[in-house]
Amino acid sequence: MAKIICNEKLSEDMFLITIEGDFPGEMGQFYMIRGWEDYPLLSRPLSIHEINDGSISFIYKVLGEGTLRLSKLQKDDNITLHGPYGNGFPKAEGRVALVGGGMGIAPLLYTAKKLHKTVDILDIYMGFRDEALLVDKYKQYADESYISIGSNITDQLDISKYDYILTCGPEPMIKRIVEMKEDNHTKIYVSMEKHMACGIGACLVCSCESKNGMTRVCKDGPVYLGEEIFYE
Repeated sequence: MAKIICNEKLSEDMFLITIEGDFPGEMGQFYMIRGWEDYPLLSRPLSIHEINDGSISFIYKVLGEGTLRLSKLQKDDNITLHGPYGNGFPKAEGRVALVGGGMGIAPLLYTAKKLHKTVDILDIYMGFRDEALLVDKYKQYADESYISIGSNITDQLDISKYDYILTCGPEPMIKRIVEMKEDNHTKIYVSMEKHMACGIGACLVCSCESKNGMTRVCKDGPVYLGEEIFYE
């Protein structure tokens, strides 16, 4: 049990929630979060957006009853977190691009903070449907930043420039990035977004088909080598 520091509305349906406490986590991992006791039964999986001394933050979009309840929580309300769960992004090196689309930007801020002092180049690509959010927070860690609103952020991406691509967002965007790879030089790691129930690999709700067979995104992912996944 922890207390909410703030629950800021970013847009009509997107929120940034910051929770008090010292929480562990690696870039690309997630927590299971709930701010209620009864219905809905299941907690909600949220990627780590940022970790600071004494706090952890998450971005979420109101999509159902659980996230609607989260959106109504206020400063000093209690909230429960379990985690961190899942496999995160690798410790990339050399020339690195982070590519996020929509809610896929969520785990990339913490990733940028962890990488920007250790890699040679860190470029950040962010795509939005209607309006750009939080871009100044990301830009402070980027050598170059690229923003698109209402168009495909992949149109601005030249994969051959990078040793690593770390990406999260809609599956068609991720699939496109993987298909753009023309040689074996660039390593592409994708964070898959799937509905989750338990968060620990027991229920199989978040199954994802890969070249190694069916996997559980919450336990075997959410980060995979891009070419291992069979995309829908």
